[in-house]
Amino acid sequence: MTVNISYLHPQYWRLYLLTLVLGIGGSFQYGIQISIITFPAEHVQRFVNHTWTLRYGAPLSDSNSKLVWSFVLAVLSLGGWAGAIHGGRLPVVYGRKKTLLFNNVVAIVAALLMIFCRMAKSFEMIFLGRFLYGYNIGLGLNVHLMYLGESSPKKLRGFLTLTGSIFIALGKLTGQIVGIKELMGTEELWPYLLALSGVPAVLQFVTLQFFPEAPRYLYIDKGDTEGAKQALQWLWQEDNLKVELEDMQEERESTRGEEAKTLRDALTSRSVRWQILTLALPCGGIQFCGINALYFYAFDIFHESGVPENQIQHLALGIGATELTAVALCSFLIERIGRKKLMGYGYLTMGVTMTVLTVTLSLKHLNSWIPYLNIALIFCVICVYGLGPCGVSMALSADLFLQAWRPSAYVISGTINWLSMFMVGMLFGYVVDDLGPFCFLIFVAYTISSGAFLLGFVPETKGRTMVEITQDFDRLNYKNSAPLTSPTYCSTKF
Repeated sequence: MTVNISYLHPQYWRLYLLTLVLGIGGSFQYGIQISIITFPAEHVQRFVNHTWTLRYGAPLSDSNSKLVWSFVLAVLSLGGWAGAIHGGRLPVVYGRKKTLLFNNVVAIVAALLMIFCRMAKSFEMIFLGRFLYGYNIGLGLNVHLMYLGESSPKKLRGFLTLTGSIFIALGKLTGQIVGIKELMGTEELWPYLLALSGVPAVLQFVTLQFFPEAPRYLYIDKGDTEGAKQALQWLWQEDNLKVELEDMQEERESTRGEEAKTLRDALTSRSVRWQILTLALPCGGIQFCGINALYFYAFDIFHESGVPENQIQHLALGIGATELTAVALCSFLIERIGRKKLMGYGYLTMGVTMTVLTVTLSLKHLNSWIPYLNIALIFCVICVYGLGPCGVSMALSADLFLQAWRPSAYVISGTINWLSMFMVGMLFGYVVDDLGPFCFLIFVAYTISSGAFLLGFVPETKGRTMVEITQDFDRLNYKNSAPLTSPTYCSTKF
């Protein structure tokens, strides 16, 4: 089977550059923050304990130390939630481009807090820095996907929005590489390691100035037909834009001049009921598939699998490399196989694999080769996640909603994603202590149910316009109701 890459036409080189710029300051930041915090864990905990002792004359107890560390991990999610909530309004009022420029300033401030926290003897600066990083990621992920999806032609939309997942995987791998003890994961350099996200923020702040605003935002939201046409010509390097302009005109007319929908509209409107379910369950709730639990507690899981201490860091690097390779392969499969099958069967395969992993972790003492099987199963979970749910969740989210609904829909998805990530970050360490190898059964239930939901109900979105996708979902939204005059675009309440 050959992979068709004819859509990678050189005329779109400016669009590919925009994809790179958006990725470096967008989803790359998410990936690097997920993985980088694991490596200086020992140094950060020692710093917190030392600072506490200087202030109060006694060290933290083991239980309190574990609680503080769990909060260091989880406070990123609270910031992400705040950023996701603002991701519904800021890009509508100020535009996609200006919102991202502001967002980069937030990351730069967070980086400065990390650099000076040791000098100020303040572990609270780490909390605040992680919160601001979370805000940067929560807002950046939403706007990154909006900006890219609204700047891409239909034939490239799936591939380019999937690059969001590629940059997440690249960020995770980058964090794992620079975090090893031979580079920046040392007692002297850990504040600079935690400040590393300031570098891509500066890069995006400088380079994004040279790119236009998202064409669909200009055309549909602002009514700037000429500005949208100029942006498309600059990004796509072609003059024949009739089909794309007609598609945007059809979408603009379909909204009948309506303003961007509110969060309440998205939650109560029957016309997007199944799109919201699709966004919330298999996409927004993706944290419950267990992938970030593997990253947050990779060292603990490998230790539970029986891996010697001196090999654990290198296996963690292997996780990042495996996910990046799998997501890159997914980018070539998504337009051939489709979103629905890749994500649905991916979730089912993850569920089955984690069920087997639970059994083999319980039996690891019976034979010397079982720990190696456990490692292989962990890598299998990562590989399947990269091939399916990781990559497709980005592309599918960008396909589901018309322009007026998209910002509020991303707020809902971001809220679910970040709150579930907060729960995993705060509780999974305790769950591992109490349940041991049976901790993965929690994630098995989610992956099996999400896979069944996708394969059983969600229509395929590959190669279809936003209006066509909405019409497909209307068959579910209005299945048992009398036809409406314009069911696709009405805001009928439950």
